[in-house]
Amino acid sequence: MDQFFTWELLATFVGAATGTGIITQFVKDVPIFQKIPARFLSYIVALLILAAATAATGGATDWTGWAIIPLNAVLVSFSANGAYDALAKKK
Repeated sequence: MDQFFTWELLATFVGAATGTGIITQFVKDVPIFQKIPARFLSYIVALLILAAATAATGGATDWTGWAIIPLNAVLVSFSANGAYDALAKKK
């Protein structure tokens, strides 16, 4: 395996959620993004990842494939946020 992420992996739920979580945590403290709530930032990241992965893999051949991306981005964002909350939770 010569790549950690591929477009095919990012087009899956697990790949998109993992990528969203990693990128959100990496950029949320950048001054330009600090005013954006982390949960909304993760939605934007998920939306961009899913749109790019769909375009790169040819996953949407008509408008219905593109129309579902915003809803899928909500699910991916929730998953990424929940995974972070579970890892960061102090007992």
